[in-house]
Amino acid sequence: MTQPDFIVQFLLAALAVWRVTHLLALEDGPGDLIVKLRALLGDSFAGRLMDCFLCLSLWIAAPAALLVTRAAIEWLLVWLALSGAACLLERLGPQAAEAQPQLAQPNPQPISSQPNQPSLMQQLLEGENRHVLWPETIRTAEHHLPPHEFTSSAPAESESRRKTAPNGLHRA
Repeated sequence: MTQPDFIVQFLLAALAVWRVTHLLALEDGPGDLIVKLRALLGDSFAGRLMDCFLCLSLWIAAPAALLVTRAAIEWLLVWLALSGAACLLERLGPQAAEAQPQLAQPNPQPISSQPNQPSLMQQLLEGENRHVLWPETIRTAEHHLPPHEFTSSAPAESESRRKTAPNGLHRA
């Protein structure tokens, strides 16, 4: 295969991987077919896979890489490159920024002018979006605890019962 042919096939495969991954991970599908499939799969491995664009792109890119090359070493590189290209295309799209859920601020004034403004962690813990907006796991020396097990302060607890994370938050 000549280099121009390879480039064209790679670009077409990258667009196809992005499109199929986007359809399966982020769209309802024609006649809500994909939504029904997601509901059917539930919390199984495949169901969780369909909720993660980055994970799903690896699985979609694997067979697509065979359309670009059949050599084993090249296939491995093309597979990862196709998944990476799909992830980059997803991040470049305008819907990626719009689809990100945002915390509603009760008052549009800057936080510095509001001395009693709750911290971001308090907003996450107390807000209606509690189940959707968790940042990565907060790590302590001994445990990997999810953020919802932390509060910004724990005045009623004794120091011996409280465990402090590196970022200053305390376990409830």
